[in-house]
Amino acid sequence: MPKITKIQAPAPPPSLTRAAAYSRVSDGKDAMLHSLSAQVSYYSALIQSTPGWQYIGTYADAALTGTKEDRPEFQRLLRDCRAGKIDVVLTKSISRFARNTVTLLETVRELKSLGVDIFFQEQNIHTMSGDGELMLTVLASYAQAESLSVSENCNWRIRKQFAEGKPTHSRAYGYLQEGETFTIIPEEAAVVRQIFVDYLSGMGILAIQKKLLEQGINFSKNGLAGLLRNEKYTGDLRLQKTYTQDHLSKRKVKNIGQLPQYLVSNNHPAIIDRATFDAVKAEIARRAAAHKLAPLNWGKYELTGKIRCGICGAPFGHKIAGSAPKYKKAVWSCHTYNTIGKAHCASQQIPDDILQAKVAEAGGMEGLMEILVPGHFQLIFAYEDGRRVDLTWRHPSRRDSWTPEMKDEARRRNLK
Repeated sequence: MPKITKIQAPAPPPSLTRAAAYSRVSDGKDAMLHSLSAQVSYYSALIQSTPGWQYIGTYADAALTGTKEDRPEFQRLLRDCRAGKIDVVLTKSISRFARNTVTLLETVRELKSLGVDIFFQEQNIHTMSGDGELMLTVLASYAQAESLSVSENCNWRIRKQFAEGKPTHSRAYGYLQEGETFTIIPEEAAVVRQIFVDYLSGMGILAIQKKLLEQGINFSKNGLAGLLRNEKYTGDLRLQKTYTQDHLSKRKVKNIGQLPQYLVSNNHPAIIDRATFDAVKAEIARRAAAHKLAPLNWGKYELTGKIRCGICGAPFGHKIAGSAPKYKKAVWSCHTYNTIGKAHCASQQIPDDILQAKVAEAGGMEGLMEILVPGHFQLIFAYEDGRRVDLTWRHPSRRDSWTPEMKDEARRRNLK
């Protein structure tokens, strides 16, 4: 009789818990960056020394705010969690993870639904535990209230300084600011005077920008426009031109009457005399009245802000190219190429219809983070889930681009 022996399958090796950490500091000062580096080293050693854990990495942001959108590493952490790469996330405290209670709870609930646990060391809370979310709600509300208190105290101190005529630190081309003292930088002051003279001689902002670039001096158009309006060059200071909208976003808002402003006359040595400054101010008003340009419609197009030139790094913008009505077409063009020419950026225009077709081919708009244009006829699509799609494109042949009306007109010309 044959002998039957049962062969027991070996037990599978225990699966490792894939652990990652998240750190954030609130500004880019050296001390804070050193603290961030120390946190990265600490979490790396902690996770790698814990039995049963596999170290995935530490995601670290040096961000001014605790909002999700301003933290690229936080966004990368979320993408990796959604992709199933992480089981547990370690972080120092609730305030380091998110200051906004709504943002915190939204993120915790999403990761919890994905089976990802978050451990807040300072509060000793695991989000996957039964009472984790209740404790988080209470503690996050407290952290948000504390952040508001700190922000209001800081704003009160700054506004008190403004009322006393004391400026905060701000970089003005042509000056070196040390505390409340402004010292003229001769080389930069000469450039400032040249800009004012050129503008009064009839040159436009774009022409001045090109002239400066030929001298190796890089100014944006907005930077030049702001320089020509800056009262600092006359020796005056206008304080509280902007203010912080709220303690969560930290967004700077232009002060157009919401708060008082303070003018400090003859505060420091002038670079531009008042007569020249007033003449430029009048010329700006004259040109604006003569042109009466329609306001720009920011955010009108779905792809606005998502396309970046891989040659110079500038964003792509939408415009209508072509002069004759039948040749006009919508295109996307690099800002540098479009404003100061191909000598400074050798990119090319991309027809809007072709770009829209390539977006659909890549996977559509959902989750699309960026379109990089590294060179001619090349497109790289980056998605929130980590996908990267490389595509090429070409201009249609002239025959393909002719409409029936254009063909009919050409036929009539040939008959004549």
